[in-house]
Amino acid sequence: MDIIQLYKDYNIDYKTEGHKHCRPGWVNVECPFCTGNPGYHLGTPIAGGVFHCYRCGNKYPSQAISKLLNVSEFEAKKLLIEYIGTSVVHKEVPEAKVNLKPFKYPTNTEELKKKHRLYLEGRNFDPDKLCRQWGLKGTGPFGELDNIDYAYRIIIPIEWDQKIVSFQGRDIKGKSKLRYLACPKKREIIEHQTILYGKQKEWIDTGICVEGVTDVWRFGPKSFATFGIDYTKAQFNLIAKIFKRVIIIFDDDPQAIVQANKLRLELQIRGIETVVETITGDPANMKQDDANHLVKSIL
Repeated sequence: MDIIQLYKDYNIDYKTEGHKHCRPGWVNVECPFCTGNPGYHLGTPIAGGVFHCYRCGNKYPSQAISKLLNVSEFEAKKLLIEYIGTSVVHKEVPEAKVNLKPFKYPTNTEELKKKHRLYLEGRNFDPDKLCRQWGLKGTGPFGELDNIDYAYRIIIPIEWDQKIVSFQGRDIKGKSKLRYLACPKKREIIEHQTILYGKQKEWIDTGICVEGVTDVWRFGPKSFATFGIDYTKAQFNLIAKIFKRVIIIFDDDPQAIVQANKLRLELQIRGIETVVETITGDPANMKQDDANHLVKSIL
């Protein structure tokens, strides 16, 4: 038996490969740890193993099942052994290695059109400036890659060591369940969640750490993003290696605050001077003058 059977028996709504939240070979459910952020964020390999939420990080299997079923962790461990086997309680299942495909953008990726520009202007960004600085492109009513629909998205190149290694696609219609769609993992030259988004050549000893690409656009080239609040070990090691001082500015939702303080403590242990700057709402929605003033005061 497997995790899907457990979900069926206990009436837990789940999604598998083909759903936008799920990578191949995984099954996802709504994360019970992410308050105020609905979505099928919590995933695990279908055969069992580690539970991972792409917003709030890894969870022990017994911890996840306990929360999902509202039972004690002791009962959760018994269920895991019954349905999946003893290995799931103590061992993490490594991800299968996939063969890389050539990197490319979705079909019909072109220069920004009127709809993309209106979206950016509606968020108080200058489309021409963003195109010059970040190489933005866009898709119209049709845009596809590996059977993933990237229609009506701003395509955001991700660079590392002056080479484009991946991309993200930002929905501009407001109708997609996923605001951001990443490049398929098998096409990434470097997995984007192992690097940081920003202008490496512009970074100095003090770095402004933010969640997403639009926050970097707002704060400028001295900032960098971790592509969400769930930073990886590889990203943490890069931050600790590159910067001597870090100012963390995440959104003000409860889980983001928890993650910001977790990162602060971990960096401080590594000897990096780190503080969390609290603002109201999404940093990307700040007025540009206010963002400029904040950056100036930090640096």
